[in-house]
Amino acid sequence: MGGVDTCKRGREAEMLAACFLEHRGLRVTVRNYRCSRGELDLVAQEGLILVFVEVRLRTGGHAADSLDARKCRYWVRAARHYLAHCAPGMPICRFDAIFVDGQTGLLEWRRDVIWL
Repeated sequence: MGGVDTCKRGREAEMLAACFLEHRGLRVTVRNYRCSRGELDLVAQEGLILVFVEVRLRTGGHAADSLDARKCRYWVRAARHYLAHCAPGMPICRFDAIFVDGQTGLLEWRRDVIWL
């Protein structure tokens, strides 16, 4: 039962993050891109920049603590798959994260959380 609630809260956090980004001028083009290499929560455009966005929700502790090296590797692999199959050319890319506090609903947007 907890898994269903967790999935629902995760979807709600992603929806909230997408609205947050759109209100700041980004255009969300893809939600929940899945491939054998991983998953991308959101893919957005900010001008000519392609932005891969990881949304992390936590009710205890800070959501940023859940973005570890292992998760980042899967994130980068999924982004490379997306670029190879869905984005012609070599767009400028950025990896951002949105951390959602599950108790307060407050969002924290961090740009460039991964440097390649």
